[in-house]
Order: sequence, then structure tokens, then C-alpha cells
Amino acid sequence: MKILDGNVNALTNFEVLDFLRAKGASKDPTRVIAKVALSEYKVYDYLVNTAACCQTRESVNEFLTAIKQFEVSKAEMLNILNIRPAHPVELFPIIEHGRLPDDVTSEIVRLVKTILPAPPTEATSEEITEGGEEGNEISQDQTEGGEQMDTS
Repeated sequence: MKILDGNVNALTNFEVLDFLRAKGASKDPTRVIAKVALSEYKVYDYLVNTAACCQTRESVNEFLTAIKQFEVSKAEMLNILNIRPAHPVELFPIIEHGRLPDDVTSEIVRLVKTILPAPPTEATSEEITEGGEEGNEISQDQTEGGEQMDTS
């Protein structure tokens, strides 16, 4: 194999995830059968918990077309795609604060929210509420007698 153009472009997280899926990476317990290295599985496991897992090629292309109207560099576009900022303040580490007017940063965030799918959530609000109540019960048992009581 001969590499014609090395380091032509940087890849988005979506493109890396898409490549790993094409190689056979998945959350399937039989994933040891696929021809994917352990380090690639670590990258895959990380990326499926980011905004990249919900993106599609169409949404990425639509976003890149829509954001071209603003004076944003390719590196900044890449970071916006990978991070998926939900508020203008999240754009400050990506685009120097003050380089673009506030209305432009707000418009970029609006584009992100409307075109790119929302990232996956770790836990729903119901799970958080249930987990908090259980935690309170344990702490109450511990404070009453100094140690946990067996209620069975």
C-alpha cells in the first residue's frame, strides 16, 4: 500500500467512530471476533458516549455547509463538531472570545442545536432521583445505630 497524501485532513470523532464500526467494533459481547485492536476498542468505547455516536453523515455535511457563512477556520469547525457546544460560553475555548460578535456565536450555537443531534445522556432524571432516595435511606440507617442494620 502506498500513501499518496499523508495528513490531508483531520478527522472528526464521527468519522473515526464510523471507521471503527465499519471494521466491526460494537458493544456486542462477542466483539473479540472482530478484527479490531484493543486500543481501537478503547477509542470506540469512549466515542460511543460522546455526541459523535448520534451524528449522521448527512447532519455533519449539513452543519459544515451551514457554518461556512461564518468566519470559522477548519480546526474550529472540527472542534465544534466534536464538542457540540450547547451554549455560547462553550464556544470560548474553541473560538477566541471577542473574535466573532455575540450574535454570531449565538447563531452558531443555534445551528449546532438544530442540525446536530443531541448527545447521549448518562442517566435519566428518574434514575438520578431513585438513586438519591436510596442513598438517603442508607445514610439514615448508619446514623441511627452507628452501623447498618439487617432488616431481613
